[in-house]
Amino acid sequence: MRGFSGWSVVWAVTSANHRTTKRNPVGFDRREAAIERFSVAEGIRSLVVGVVDTPPTDDFAEVTVKAVEAGTDDLVRLTPANTVVACSTPSVSKLYERLGYRVIGVEPEGTARPWDVLLMIAAGNEGWKKLAHPATVDVFERYALDAHVARCVNDPVVGDDGGLTTTRDYKTYADAFETAADRKWLQIKDFVQPGRILDIGCATGATLQLIDRDPRFHESDLIGVEVARHLYAECVHKKEQGLFSNPNVYFYQRNMLGSAVFPPRSIDTTLTLALTHEIWSYADGSRPATVQRFADALFAHTAPHGVWINSDVCGPDEPDRSVVLRLDDSDGVNPDDVAELETLGDVASYVGKLSTRARFFQFAHDFRRNARVRFEYAVRGDEIVLRLADAMDFLTRKDYVDNWLSETHEQFCGLNFAGWTAVAERAGFTIDPCSKAWRNDWVVDHRIAPVASITTPDGVPVDWPVTHQLMIARR
Repeated sequence: MRGFSGWSVVWAVTSANHRTTKRNPVGFDRREAAIERFSVAEGIRSLVVGVVDTPPTDDFAEVTVKAVEAGTDDLVRLTPANTVVACSTPSVSKLYERLGYRVIGVEPEGTARPWDVLLMIAAGNEGWKKLAHPATVDVFERYALDAHVARCVNDPVVGDDGGLTTTRDYKTYADAFETAADRKWLQIKDFVQPGRILDIGCATGATLQLIDRDPRFHESDLIGVEVARHLYAECVHKKEQGLFSNPNVYFYQRNMLGSAVFPPRSIDTTLTLALTHEIWSYADGSRPATVQRFADALFAHTAPHGVWINSDVCGPDEPDRSVVLRLDDSDGVNPDDVAELETLGDVASYVGKLSTRARFFQFAHDFRRNARVRFEYAVRGDEIVLRLADAMDFLTRKDYVDNWLSETHEQFCGLNFAGWTAVAERAGFTIDPCSKAWRNDWVVDHRIAPVASITTPDGVPVDWPVTHQLMIARR
């Protein structure tokens, strides 16, 4: 850009609000630092402006130009008369040319692209340092960004944009976590120990806000770990707004399965609320081995006499018991076949119109593919014969139409309460007698019983099984 004092290079750093996604694992502040060091070293007058991530749009060039103006308080106005655009992506170059800008190409054929270099870093290939400017290498080494990049890119759970699935509506999830926080806090508050209190999968930080208000913990460190970028951003936003009175509140965007996050024996209370079924569901490879590795990591960072509090869904006590499921088919439509929901524009509307029985068959189709489970059943007239655990996996999720595709990635009944306590005990924990499995009677009375019934194969009614667990595991 030609300005009032000669030529300047304007660096539009896209996805500036990303710092742990696979596409952009390095935060804007570190990228800006590397650009500024490079500019000083090479004698270039630079202006660095962050551009937040935007969905794909044909107006991308215009959005970027306006973001530069906003990021410099309108002091910098880019026009075709004063600016030449350097761009390596042909489709993006055309967007600038459409606005009248002259575009020069960079990164010619045969040159390693930024993504290639990123993959080299993730693979531990030190050859990337020969391709990068010494200023960038210096910033990466000082802040250990190579290890950070490797952790983000190689993460088996988190997607390209920092979420568990691409279909999850995080607004719905955030609202649900906020609504449930008070109820969950009443259930666990008597078991929380002061000191360093860690909430893994802290969502929007609502539980930590309740701990913050409890005078018993005013001298404690409150630590939240959240893997989903959207929810982590809300946690940071709350802290910036001053919604915590305790100055010792810290948030990390991490996947606890990636590597040890906290030193051994350093955490007094670990909370996992509505989390462990996700660890099971999104496991890479063997699910039992993954949840065991997670529990082992929690035990390692738990201080002597510390506690792990796990509140979550769980499977029934007799998961493999054969039952007969009868479902209402008069409360919605009954298509002849299941739909390929990914091709539909409004999944929630489609699923919401299905009868409970039709919804079962749609669930079976999506659950098998998304959660990678067998989910076997046999149809006998109006009866469906299947495992009790599989019946409850459907019945406890059938009303989650707003996040149907995301929810069918998850298995609520992968382990029952005995299975989860065994995982904790193998890690070294002792299970407190207050631990228990329990049934959410509100869900049963209002969501399940009105449209479904279960019996033994010979017609004897079966009581609705437990649906949730509260496990207090002590070191």
